[in-house]
Amino acid sequence: MIWFAIATYEQDGRVATGLAVEGALYDAQALLERTGGAQAPLGLDALMARWPAEGDAAVAGLAQAAAAVAAGTAGVAPLEGYRLHVPFAPRRIFAAASNYYEHAREMGTELAPREESTPYMFMKAETSVVPTLADVVMPAHAERVDWEVELAVVIGRGGRHIAPENAFDHVAGYTVLNDVSARDLNRRTDYPFKHDWFRGKSFDTFGPFGPWLVPRACIAEPQNLRLRLAVNGETMQDGSTSEMIFSIAEQIHYLSSILTLQPGDVIATGTPTGVGMGRGIYLKPGDVMVASIDGIGSIENPLVRG
Repeated sequence: MIWFAIATYEQDGRVATGLAVEGALYDAQALLERTGGAQAPLGLDALMARWPAEGDAAVAGLAQAAAAVAAGTAGVAPLEGYRLHVPFAPRRIFAAASNYYEHAREMGTELAPREESTPYMFMKAETSVVPTLADVVMPAHAERVDWEVELAVVIGRGGRHIAPENAFDHVAGYTVLNDVSARDLNRRTDYPFKHDWFRGKSFDTFGPFGPWLVPRACIAEPQNLRLRLAVNGETMQDGSTSEMIFSIAEQIHYLSSILTLQPGDVIATGTPTGVGMGRGIYLKPGDVMVASIDGIGSIENPLVRG
């Protein structure tokens, strides 16, 4: 299958669905009309809600359009002068903590043996998401703001008690999430329980997300993708999803043992070593983060003080 991704873009005040193919973005509806695909307007938010019934057909139609672009027979010019939105509004964001051994070590986290443990999941507010090129706003009272590049797995078909061997049948696709974290606000001294990851990670703009959704069929080995994050052009994180402690399938299985996963849910699957806290450095206004995953793409976000 030709690689492609589904984006949401804005051009001249119009918000529409885009198809990323071979380094360019095209209007998805124009391509579908030229290649015999769906005629109805395609919106990724609506499609995510209908993914169990319509997702496979939509991906097949878009794959046909992407093949026409690659063959030079689509007859549609690439877009110019657009800006990307988040690909869709996540229903919920679940995030895996300490899911890479080296990251756990740099954070001083002492883990139980894997065979005696299960994934540790928390929730990040879905309202934290912003698209590539949007500002990340540092709260006035936060001094230790940090970065975390993560593979985001998007659920397309919900379910409960999903077996690991069936987990990928429930995946719509993949994107990039930068789990921005105020380390100094992750901890509390006014309660006997010391961690407050919801507060430290859920501020508005603390979830750069995108640049688009890459369908599951376009990623042959999601458990072997290179993740990188650079600050002001300097590489800070450089790891692989192969280094996860608990795999994508195991995380889906674990979450679905607690609750019913729904289409549009996002699982941020953990971050590799190289975060600022491990290095003893933190973000400051004017810094620019670029979070990248091979086979998916990159998101770039500057920092400003709120």
